[in-house]
Amino acid sequence: MNHLDALRATVGAAQVLTGADAQTYAVDWRERYRGTPLAVVRPATTDEVAAVVRRCAQARIPVVPQGGNTGLCGGATPDDSGRAVILSLQRLNRIRGIDTDNDTLDVEAGCILQSVQQVARSAGRLFPLSLAAEGSCTIGGNLATNAGGTQVLRYGNMRELALGLEVVTAQGDVWRGLRGLRKDNTGYDLRGLFIGSEGTLGVITAATLKLYPLPVAQCTALLALDSIEHAVALLARVRAGLGAALTGFELMADYCLQQVVRCFPQQHLPFDGPSARLPWFALLELSDSESETHARTRFEAIVGRAIESGCVQDAVIAESIAQSRTLWHLRESIPLAEKESGKSIKHDISIPVSHMADFVRTTNAALDAAFPGIRHVIFGHLGDGNLHYNVARGAAWTEERLLARQEEIAALVHDRVHAAGGSISAEHGIGQLKRDVLPRYKDPVEIALMRRIKAALDPLGIMNPGKLLT
Repeated sequence: MNHLDALRATVGAAQVLTGADAQTYAVDWRERYRGTPLAVVRPATTDEVAAVVRRCAQARIPVVPQGGNTGLCGGATPDDSGRAVILSLQRLNRIRGIDTDNDTLDVEAGCILQSVQQVARSAGRLFPLSLAAEGSCTIGGNLATNAGGTQVLRYGNMRELALGLEVVTAQGDVWRGLRGLRKDNTGYDLRGLFIGSEGTLGVITAATLKLYPLPVAQCTALLALDSIEHAVALLARVRAGLGAALTGFELMADYCLQQVVRCFPQQHLPFDGPSARLPWFALLELSDSESETHARTRFEAIVGRAIESGCVQDAVIAESIAQSRTLWHLRESIPLAEKESGKSIKHDISIPVSHMADFVRTTNAALDAAFPGIRHVIFGHLGDGNLHYNVARGAAWTEERLLARQEEIAALVHDRVHAAGGSISAEHGIGQLKRDVLPRYKDPVEIALMRRIKAALDPLGIMNPGKLLT
């Protein structure tokens, strides 16, 4: 029996895709990476995943785990050798159980994030991970990349949101570690090791997730600012006034929102006149456990004081859930508008908030001097120091010319991130995009330890080869 026939016998012939049927799985969301898989295999259970991995280990076939395929660093795309199997987890999409007394939810890796949010909400609970791709990304991918999103400020990344995991190892064994425990001091943190490993150590098949009480009320506001220094000052002001009730603080350059309304004419900025042309905008969200009146009173008082101080030039506070969704839709449409406008050079960076204003101002100037006419597409989660600091082509640039300078542009940005004590990847992972430059910015002892862990857990090197580590 050949390898494909063995895989068909394991998961069913209809769930082993080859040729043209496999091609939609072989290109990343940004269409920057395209591979040639041996096949796409779509198991429906953890035991089937384990059987597939065992078969691949026996035959030394590389395995590329894939969820919703919404990643931005090429982490779920195979190479063009035609040897690798794409292991799609989309059929592992069951909710295994919910425990509202313990505030936990057991879900399989192929569950769509938005579906998990809805299941939690129907039980009167909140699963707080929220990001633009939530209608198509999967929990497995969120875990593999340690996703962050818009509410990290209050609830943390996926490492903080997952209590337990079920994982298929590189040998095809199953670690059944679904535990709803906040405290479990019985050895190494294997859960934290697999989260963020981008499928290079094993395949996450299920997780126990933390739930939270639903907020009684939420308030959303879009604020217009005349400088990034004022954005940083505003963050300090609202954190002091709201504490843990501040669940979102998003920063957006004016160009980002202008790009959204240009690409999607049905959307509009809620400002007129000079305010609509200010260089920066902040989207804030308050979650309150008392009442709508209490939430709005607190929110309006803090925003009012920020305006009086000159920190904020103008503000729009949502009057309804619909208006709040409209404001968030502007923010969430930025990546779609970017894609609509053509390929860009993306940097998912984190730096201390105290260095943010200086970094943006001086790095913008350095890029403008070295690459005149480029566009700065800057947005992200200022509250946790994470910016999507992207570079797009201006009128004088072609897409091909911009991408030809990618290494130079990325080196300039990453060198300055490193000098500011930051990280070249905040929430998107390393994948293929940053694999070769990671050793330049990461401590050599860290890299050596990572290689030892990889060799210990995946001695055959079959788990998502060519990603994260060279």
